[in-house]
Amino acid sequence: MTQLVHFTKMHGAGNDYIYVDTSLYDVPNPAAQSIAWSRPHTGIGSDGLVLIGRPHDNTQADFSMRIFNADGSEAMMCGNASRCIGKYLYEKGVFHKPVIRLQTLSGVKVLQLHITADDKVESVTVDMLEPRFEQPEQYTGAEIKLPADFDGHVVAAKFVSMGNPHYVIFVDRMEGLDIARAGKLLERDEAFPERCNIEFAQLVGNDQIRTRVWQRHHPGLWHGRLRHGSRRGKPRFGFAPSRRPHGWWYARHPMVGQRRPYLYDRPGCICLRRRHPIGLIGQKARSVERLPRRNSLLATMAEVAGCNGGSRKKQWRK
Repeated sequence: MTQLVHFTKMHGAGNDYIYVDTSLYDVPNPAAQSIAWSRPHTGIGSDGLVLIGRPHDNTQADFSMRIFNADGSEAMMCGNASRCIGKYLYEKGVFHKPVIRLQTLSGVKVLQLHITADDKVESVTVDMLEPRFEQPEQYTGAEIKLPADFDGHVVAAKFVSMGNPHYVIFVDRMEGLDIARAGKLLERDEAFPERCNIEFAQLVGNDQIRTRVWQRHHPGLWHGRLRHGSRRGKPRFGFAPSRRPHGWWYARHPMVGQRRPYLYDRPGCICLRRRHPIGLIGQKARSVERLPRRNSLLATMAEVAGCNGGSRKKQWRK
C-alpha cells in the first residue's frame, strides 16, 4: 500500500536534507528511504533524511532528531540539520518558543532561535557543548600517516569530537593537494573505529579560515563503480548510486578489456552534453548514428555503450 508522506526540503550552509515530522507520518525503514529519496534524479535529491519526533527514554528534551546519510548510514547528529529543525518547528507553529532542547544520538543540544520583528526565524545557534579531544571509541590515538603530497604542508593536526568524530588538518595551502584522495584514505584509517570526518583548514587571515571537508560514510565526491548487465542481449552500463563528479572518467569495458572514456551525467545514463578539454559535446544521443562523430572519443563511447545501430531510448532519455 502506498503512503503519502509530506516532507520539507531545507538546507543549512549548503547541507540540504529532507525533513519529515514523524508525529504525522510514519517512516518504517528510514535507512532505505534515505537512499531512495536522496538520489538526485530518481528521488528527491538531498544529502540525507532527517526525522523529527518526540523525545524517548525519558530524556529531558522537547523534540528528537534522527539523521540518515544518503548512503543509508545513521549519523549521530548534524549542526546544520539541527538549525533547520529549529526554524521548521517555530515557523510551522509546532513549537513557539525561542529555545528548543533537541535530543540527538550525541546528547541533548540546545537551539537558540533568533526571531525577527515579523516573527520569522532569522538564524539559529546550536550549543554543541564542549569539544572532546579524547574519545577512545572514536579515535585510538594512533599516529595518522598522510599521503606524500602533504609532506611539508601540514601545520598541525588534531582529533576532536563534537559527538561526531573529526580529524582537523591545518595546511599552509590547499592548492596542489589531493584533498579528495587524502580524505577517502584517512576516513577509513584503523585509528578511527567508527570512521571519521576529515577537515582540511587553511588560515587565510587573522579572522578567516578556509576549510574543505570530507564527510564520512557519505563521501564529498563521487567515487562510483561501473556496473553492467544485460537487456535484450545487449550490454547495459550505468553506475551504482555512489558519488563521482559529473564529467569524464575511465572504466574498463568488460568485453574487450580496454579502458574507455565515459561521460557520466546521472546514474544509469551516459550522456553527451558536458564540457571536455577537447571541446564541447553539445547533444544527447539515442543511437550511434546520431552521435556527432567529431573525434574518435565519441565513437569509443558509442561502442562501450553498446548502442551500435540500436535505439537506446530508455538509457538516453531524461
